[in-house]
Amino acid sequence: QVQLVESGGGLVQPGGSLRLSCAASGRSFIMYAMGWYRQAPGKQRELVAHILVGGSTRYADSVKGRFTISRDNAKPTVFLQMNNLKPEDTAVYYCNLLTTVVGGRLEYWGQGTQVTVSS
Repeated sequence: QVQLVESGGGLVQPGGSLRLSCAASGRSFIMYAMGWYRQAPGKQRELVAHILVGGSTRYADSVKGRFTISRDNAKPTVFLQMNNLKPEDTAVYYCNLLTTVVGGRLEYWGQGTQVTVSS
């Protein structure tokens, strides 16, 4: 089994910054993609950003230019630097890992970390 441990959430004022971290541990795996989703109250979970094994990235339109995803393959850990935060960024942020296995993919989720943007 693979475990994902998130950290870095909290309360921040509009315009502020936060950095989320997600560390994967447990059995060895072959990473396909690692990233972040978020879910606000009453809304569906949505992709925020992810990074593929080759290094390419994808962002939700709402966070482009404000959020940056990066990774440390040696650990392995993925980071989400969030700048110029807005109240609409308030949500529970979940780390997501897609691994390559024989015959397809396995998906893992973190427990979630709360991000609240409010004055």
